[in-house]
Amino acid sequence: MREPTFLILTALAGGPRHGYGIIQEVAVLSGQRGTLLPGTLYTALDRLTAQGLVEPDREEVVDGRLRRYYRLTPGGLDALRTETARMRQLATAAEARLHALRPHTA
Repeated sequence: MREPTFLILTALAGGPRHGYGIIQEVAVLSGQRGTLLPGTLYTALDRLTAQGLVEPDREEVVDGRLRRYYRLTPGGLDALRTETARMRQLATAAEARLHALRPHTA
């Protein structure tokens, strides 16, 4: 799973969000390192919807503009859990190797 997809699913794990809300949450989650552009986000949301990982939650009009909210599906939650476990396993393996490189003191 690519990092933007992981971050979008993670943002939606906190509850339904509209596009700009997802963009803001991804920025927070990534420590401001990652910025999603609207075109990238909506392309990803269309793909994730087609894959059954997210779905529209509701729509509302704010200041004359339509906001569509998205939420995780049960399949999206499972995919996020699986990817989180995979990443944790990789990080644990990397930490073990880094620990083994430390010089031992006598």
